[in-house]
Parts: sequence; structure tokens; C-alpha cells
Amino acid sequence: MKTTRMLILGCGWVGEEFAIQCRDQGIEVWASTTNIEKYHRLKSDGIFAFLMNFDQDYQVPNFLPDTFDYVLTSVPASKKNTITTISQRFDNVSHFIRLLQYDKHIFLSSIGVYPDVEGPIDENFSDKDSLNRLLFLAEDKMRSLSQTTVFRLGGLFGKNRIFAKYFAGKICTTGDQPTNFIHLTDVIRLLFDVFSTDLKDNLFNIVCPAHPLKKEVIVASAAKYGYELPISFEPERITRKIVSSDRVIQALGYTFIYPSPLNF
Repeated sequence: MKTTRMLILGCGWVGEEFAIQCRDQGIEVWASTTNIEKYHRLKSDGIFAFLMNFDQDYQVPNFLPDTFDYVLTSVPASKKNTITTISQRFDNVSHFIRLLQYDKHIFLSSIGVYPDVEGPIDENFSDKDSLNRLLFLAEDKMRSLSQTTVFRLGGLFGKNRIFAKYFAGKICTTGDQPTNFIHLTDVIRLLFDVFSTDLKDNLFNIVCPAHPLKKEVIVASAAKYGYELPISFEPERITRKIVSSDRVIQALGYTFIYPSPLNF
């Protein structure tokens, strides 16, 4: 029986959890990282880890198989980078992937690509000039690859990422802002679902369908995990952007494990 083979490029927080769950399902997992500590941790967990910095290189290591069932790219496109850095980084990632054979590719992007607007926003948003140019450039280079789906992830929580702890004993100025969050558990489940499903749409917002206010989530999170509340909520003028996940729900018939950040 053929063993499924997964390649994860840029094995960050999501990638590492996904790698472990793939391994637990009997999938052969290869994963790149720039971090020597993570390299050793992945190898000790039974992952075929290798060191790779896409800012400097795109050559496929000679020990890497040239055929994979699936490729997950979670190489970051940070807003702190320059346009030159992002362009070079994702040119290298693209070149690397084109040297391989694979059936499906998913790229992890961010809803940070959208501008701050009032009200709902979805994947049909057409004003490309107002999108974050760094994130959109990375997406554009990845979408030039065959069989590619882009996940625009909301704010990521789960495990040791607990929303309340970031505001404990502090002043919160964004409490009246709607949340556009997603739990790690749902991200992993959706990765498995999309890799195993033939979909026509290739761009999905991955966010909870419910959007309670941040102050509501902070209070619920603090009560659940025992964190101190903020010193005060002093809301500033903010936009109330709500990112829709309707497309992925309809495409997959997906039911969120954590439909609201109030449940995190």
C-alpha cells in the first residue's frame, strides 16, 4: 500500500502541529525550518526535517524526494519585510516547488491582506489596490503554481495562545472591535479536508463564523483560564471589519469545532 507523503515548507506553529497529526495518521512528513532547535525537535518527533532559508536559496536538497502527494507552504510574508525581500523569498519558494511533482498545494496567508473597512468583507473583495501589497504579492506568486489553494487565516489561537493573557493587567483599546479569529483545531481539520477534496475555489477565508467583540472574548477567556482582566477598556476609534467564512463553509459543508472565539 502506497504511503502518503507530505511536504511542509516553513514549519511554524501551525505547520508543526499539522506535521505531528499527519505523522500520527501514518503520513510520511518532510518539513523545512530555519530554526536549528525546531529542526532537532521535529526530527525527534519522527519528522524528516531539513534546514532551508528561502531568503537565500531555492535548491532542492539531494536527499529530498522529488514526488509528494501534498505540499503545505507556511513560509511567512511579514508586513515588516520589504517588497524586495518578499519578492525574492517567494520567487525562491515558487522555484523550489516547481522542481517537484505534487498533487495539491496549500499556501497559508492571512486576512491581514484586507484593508480596514466597515462591515463584512469576503474573498470577492475586488479593490486590489487597497490590499496589503506584501501579503498579496506572496499570494500571487503562490497562486501561479498549479493546484494551489490559499488559506487566509484569521487571528490564530489554541494551545498556549490564549487571548486574555495578552491583555492581563493592561489597558485594552480594541475591546469594541469584532473578532476575526480561528482556532488551531479548525485550521488543522480544514487542511486535511481541503487536501482530500477536489475543490473549484482556490481562495478561502479561514475564520470563525461568529464575531463577538474582543472585550467579550477577553472576559470569557480570562474566566476560563484564570487570567487577570485588563485594567480598563478604553476604546479608541476603530473600524468594525467582519471577515466572512461563508465560502469555505459552503464549499466543504464544514461545521466548525470552535464556531466562536467565546468557546476557545
